[in-house]
Amino acid sequence: MNRVVDPSQRVSDSEREEMVALLRTDLLAGRLTLDEFAERVERAYGARLGGDLIKVREDLPDVAAAPESNGRKRTRFTVAFFGHTVRRGRLRLRRRTAALSVFADVDLDLREAEIEEPSIVVTVLAIFGNVDVYLPEGVNAAPGGLTIFGHQRDWGRDTAQATAPRVRVRALSLFGTIDVWRVPHDMRGRYGEITRQLQRRQGELPA
Repeated sequence: MNRVVDPSQRVSDSEREEMVALLRTDLLAGRLTLDEFAERVERAYGARLGGDLIKVREDLPDVAAAPESNGRKRTRFTVAFFGHTVRRGRLRLRRRTAALSVFADVDLDLREAEIEEPSIVVTVLAIFGNVDVYLPEGVNAAPGGLTIFGHQRDWGRDTAQATAPRVRVRALSLFGTIDVWRVPHDMRGRYGEITRQLQRRQGELPA
């Protein structure tokens, strides 16, 4: 942070916002995944004392450091025909990426993804197929698109701050299903278990 924070003093809202801005820089530099960013932002906004705020990024280098280069290729396309494809891990996402499902199932897990832009577009096309996109809770998910004889839905709580990175899911479906799942960072399990938990939680919300 640009200012010196006293570990024993209570922090202000402006100091919390400054920490979140630094975390955003870390995210775009490739030091944090989307899930790590969302979890640390939650800790930053919950910090009461300076010591709690300092711990949020104490294991990260100075913000003036150059972006890290890990040699991984950018993920551009995920394609599945007549089968089941799972794409997950520390994917490097460019500004635009796409997933195609034709008579197939796709699990596109972006919770551990790295992004290089504050706003990215994920184009999803499902033709007689099913695509599930998993994002961490705390990231601005902006689903939209066109569905013909199928469904397109988003699940989970929308807890993202206005300054959080934006993932726009542009869905096109013909006799297919596309679901966007906002997953809390502490929710673990197989994909079926995660979707059932989120469906149950959404069913418990007031109408």
